[in-house]
Amino acid sequence: MRIRKAVIPAAGFGTRFLPFTKAVPKELIPVIDKPTIQYVVEEAVAAGIEDILIIVSTGKQAIQDHFNPVFDLEQRLEESGKIAELEAIRKISSLANLHYVYQRELLGLGHAVLQAKPFIGDEPFAILLGDTVTTSDNAPVTKQLCDAFDTVQSPVVAMETVPMEKVSRYGVIGGTEERPGLYRVHEFVEKPSPAEAPSNLVVASRYVFTPEIFDYLEKTPRGKGGEIQITDAMKMMLADYPMYGRRIDGRRHDIGNKLEFVKSTIEFALKRDDLRDDVKVFIKELIGE
Repeated sequence: MRIRKAVIPAAGFGTRFLPFTKAVPKELIPVIDKPTIQYVVEEAVAAGIEDILIIVSTGKQAIQDHFNPVFDLEQRLEESGKIAELEAIRKISSLANLHYVYQRELLGLGHAVLQAKPFIGDEPFAILLGDTVTTSDNAPVTKQLCDAFDTVQSPVVAMETVPMEKVSRYGVIGGTEERPGLYRVHEFVEKPSPAEAPSNLVVASRYVFTPEIFDYLEKTPRGKGGEIQITDAMKMMLADYPMYGRRIDGRRHDIGNKLEFVKSTIEFALKRDDLRDDVKVFIKELIGE
């Protein structure tokens, strides 16, 4: 079955970016001139997804405002002859069929995903974290997962490799490579020490699940911080269903991390024709100083 639906959790406080996120959702942190969550929605659309549910919380109305039409602004741009800007604004409101649901209690990623159960029904679906952008010179990362799902017809998790000394920051996957880049998962280990880690393959913010995941989320007890962790549900599901990991052809950008935000902004600027040369000059000047 083709993946037609996606869920984007976007309800968290974004405490790593306070005080900015006191009034602005972290998902609207811009990379150059586009908010993070717009990149995420565009990735889902590029994977062939038609309906997207964004999980929000109180104070996140600005996310909906970003994707809604603003007719006064459109009229002003048209009257001013700013046609390129007008087309860019209109494109935002027509990217996909966007839906919203509120997570009334912020009880973790697993709890956020559970709010999507009525929307998903009996279909497989993708999850894209709303504060993480992925890039690839080939197919979008979510498309890579959807293609892997078409092959195995089982849940697929995006994976990337990290230096072994950094595995304690991530959920780590142990598995066997059955075909190039596609692993049959044997275990999920949350933030292990390097000595305990089964590999240096870590979960990379994108997932494709079958609807059975909701059954496991409903019986997942609260873990650290009183939150329902999706990794705990995945561990239970793994005992009953085959699960796979797809080593992504691309790169993950954690925009919720300050250093990664700065690095990503520079990287994205260097890819743009209108910014590349000036940014290179500026960097050389800084290094010279």
